[in-house]
Amino acid sequence: MTYKNEIQRMFDLQKFGMKFGLDNILNILAKLGNPHLGQKFVHLAGTNGKGSVGLLLKNILTESGYRVGFYTSPHLITFRERIAIADELISEDDILRLSARIWSSLDPDSPPTFFEFVTALAFLYFKEQKTDLAIIEAGLGGRLDSTNVIEPLISAIINVTLEHTEHLGETITKIAVEKAGIIKPGIPVVCGKLLNEAKNVIEKTASTQNSPILILDRDFMTEITNRDDSGHPTINYRKGDQSLTNLAIGLAGSHQADNAAVALTLLSLLLENGFAVSEENIRAGLKKSYWPGRAEIFPAGSWPPIGPKARVPLLLDGAHNPAGAEALARMLKERPYHRLHLIAGVMADKNIPGVLGPILQKVDRLYLTRPKFNRAATPENLLEKITASFGPPKIPVTLHPKLKDVFTVVAAEVKTGDLAILSGSLFMVGESLAYLKNLGDVESN
Repeated sequence: MTYKNEIQRMFDLQKFGMKFGLDNILNILAKLGNPHLGQKFVHLAGTNGKGSVGLLLKNILTESGYRVGFYTSPHLITFRERIAIADELISEDDILRLSARIWSSLDPDSPPTFFEFVTALAFLYFKEQKTDLAIIEAGLGGRLDSTNVIEPLISAIINVTLEHTEHLGETITKIAVEKAGIIKPGIPVVCGKLLNEAKNVIEKTASTQNSPILILDRDFMTEITNRDDSGHPTINYRKGDQSLTNLAIGLAGSHQADNAAVALTLLSLLLENGFAVSEENIRAGLKKSYWPGRAEIFPAGSWPPIGPKARVPLLLDGAHNPAGAEALARMLKERPYHRLHLIAGVMADKNIPGVLGPILQKVDRLYLTRPKFNRAATPENLLEKITASFGPPKIPVTLHPKLKDVFTVVAAEVKTGDLAILSGSLFMVGESLAYLKNLGDVESN
């Protein structure tokens, strides 16, 4: 079995769809010796920001000499991005070896979903590698997510907005119930900014579980003191009598101030659990943070890989839900530009008007395209959705069936002082990064 064949074999499990419930993953883990037991975890849930919070926390702890695992999804280019220790992705050989162990233990009458299989793989790897801590992102929701079998040191709910309503419920309250399902008896939970409907649910759940709860803007605070030309904020942070000033964040966008505050509050609770971190480690970990495809900038003159180079920067951001799109729209207000060119592609099962609406009102030229992914909406479908929701576009719009083709078109259209952005889907961002950096094909089906 080659690595490529093994990855495809795992992706083929997607035919079993999603299974909400923990019985199957618990049975799989039991046959593997329960690798999730006895490990130290931080568990992250929320609509947006899980990756950024996890990355910031991981980098601080790694700077402090700890061996920190990070389980995240989806990947942008290689499957190996989903499971890493520090900055080192799981190897192809380790995937082959551990996957073979999982396949041999499975009950043929109860096949796993793709996410159950990969979650088991992550737990096995972190156990074998003896991580000091593993940061685990919930995949979908929380209460019935496969990751919710762990007993973490701390849980976090970054935020709650409408997402995956067909699975989690059509109101903030119902979705908050699912997110709050990660709260365990007596285990602290840290929350970012919460809408009142979500706050009420999460506070009630924490009270029922006798779990201490810390909420941004109530129990800890952050303020932006500066932004550099690329939108990276510098912040002050305060929690009780603890304070840190002039912390430079390596991630762009004002919303990263909130994510950094959540990460620092998680860190403060880890310090109460015996972890040791210096202020120097904190500053270095926050500043070095880089999260591909999240407000990532290709400078003018560096793209596209084929043909004349564009004279303007290209900003790639994986905003794929309304809250993410609104954060991107706020970030655009922080960057000066003459005209805005938007390359957009969205999955057909997403809220297309919600994903594109917050940005469209700022756009001077629109390029609709799609990645090579079976769930992606066609450019024609995107235009239909835009027209139905906002009326016929009053700006130039072009349709591009192949994502790779759009970059040379945009490069020829932009003028000095303009800004080009690509957004709407992490899948599209991943395929774009692979093309722009000449990294080969994205590992997905």
